[in-house]
Amino acid sequence: MIPRYSRPAMTQIWDPQNKFRIWYEIEALACEALAKIGTIPESAAQNIWAAKDHFRSAEIDVAAIDAIEAQTKHDVIAFLTYMAEKVGPDSRFVHQGMTSSDVLDTTLAVQLSQAADLLLDDLEKLMTALKRRAEEHRDSLTIGRSHGIHAEPTTFGLKLAGHYAIFDRCKQRLQNARAEIATCAISGAVGTFANIDPRVEAHVAQGLG
Repeated sequence: MIPRYSRPAMTQIWDPQNKFRIWYEIEALACEALAKIGTIPESAAQNIWAAKDHFRSAEIDVAAIDAIEAQTKHDVIAFLTYMAEKVGPDSRFVHQGMTSSDVLDTTLAVQLSQAADLLLDDLEKLMTALKRRAEEHRDSLTIGRSHGIHAEPTTFGLKLAGHYAIFDRCKQRLQNARAEIATCAISGAVGTFANIDPRVEAHVAQGLG
C-alpha cells in the first residue's frame, strides 16, 4: 500500500509480515488437525507450534524469504523452506496434502476480514458522531436544495440524519461482504479433498475465526 494514503493499522494488515504470519498459522493449524486425526505425530504438531513466537512477532525475515523465492521461483515453497529452518526435522509434516491456493486464498480471506473489521469499527465511530450531531442540530435551520438550487428550508439535523441512514446501509453491505469473504479453503489440489481430510479445513477455519 502507498504509505502516505494509508493508515498504519490498514497498512499492517497488508504488510508481508502479517501475510507470512497468517501463512504460518494456517500451516500450524492444519498440522494440529492432522495430528488429531492420526495422520501425523502429535509431537510434530507441538513442535511446529513451538515456533509461534517467531512467526507471531516482527522477526520474520521477509528479505530471506524473498531471496529463497528468487531461487525456487515459487512463493509458498520459499516460505516453507524458511519455515523448515525455524521448525527443524518435523517440518516434513508441514503442508501435507495441501496446495498453494489453500494457503493463498485462505490468507486473502483473513486479510479482507481484518480490513473489514477495521472499517466497520470506524463506521461505528462515524455513525455515533453523526447521530449525536443530528440530534444536536435537529432545530438548526438551513437551506434545502432541489436540483442543486435553493428550495424550502430544512434543518441541518435532518441532513445529517440522511447521511446516518446512508452509512447504516453501507455498514450492512460491508457486514454482508465480510461474512461472504470469511471462507476457508483447505481442500488440496484442484479442491477435491483427495489428499486431505475435510476435517482439517473445518479445524483451520475454526482456528482462524
